[in-house]
Amino acid sequence: MTLKIPYWHVDAFASRPFGGNQAAVMVLDEWLPDETLVKIGGENLFAETAFVVRDTTGEADWELRWCTPTYEIALCGHATLASGHVLLQRDGGERITFRTRLSGILEVVRADEGYELALPAIATAPDSAANQAEAIRLLGAEPLEVFRSELGYNVYLYANEAAVRGLAPDIRGLEKLGKDQFIVTAPGDATDIVSRVFVPGGGVDEDSVTGSAHAVLTPYWARRLGRESFTAHQASTRGGDLSLRLDGEKAWLGGPCVTVVEGSFTL
Repeated sequence: MTLKIPYWHVDAFASRPFGGNQAAVMVLDEWLPDETLVKIGGENLFAETAFVVRDTTGEADWELRWCTPTYEIALCGHATLASGHVLLQRDGGERITFRTRLSGILEVVRADEGYELALPAIATAPDSAANQAEAIRLLGAEPLEVFRSELGYNVYLYANEAAVRGLAPDIRGLEKLGKDQFIVTAPGDATDIVSRVFVPGGGVDEDSVTGSAHAVLTPYWARRLGRESFTAHQASTRGGDLSLRLDGEKAWLGGPCVTVVEGSFTL
């Protein structure tokens, strides 16, 4: 039997096509086998494919899962924003909630010309350069300081935006260090902060705009800047701008989305 799954290709954290981060959003009647979800992620070849199913527990509006081209992940911000965009555009409303397996209840609300996404704020603690010696060698330049979360997020602070943009990491070397995120950041030129994010062990050499990384950067930079709201730019090839806001244990990430393809995925 042929199955046709509603499908959207969305550029998240983008105000026009070809910017931000690409995500596929697929609306399922029920969950497909885990292996099939991962294979679909591999077929799409985006950093993440988001799958949603109506939630029947009463905890949220939808269930949400995400797959990279190689495995299912615990948290993805840009594909959650894309999912909120698709469902709010299709069904109307001002707010939508998602129940996830490992990251709790996530929320997307309409805001200004786009949306805001609430993710769990991810705390980091100082790490030593000695502990991170191999990663620093592979990144190609010594950072001013290093922070790390036990969830697998590594933050490397550099002096300025030029230093972040000038990095040319050994991607295949970083890939051998596992599925961690390697987040390089600095004060920005046109925005308050700038970053780049590498996740080669997860099948994404350099991510375009990374929601989960900004769930880390929001509390990190709120502490450094001494304020809870600020602007950010991820300096990937596609690039993307975000508004960031720390509200207690939540990191709110703001930005627009653009649908570039709508159709069906035939399985």
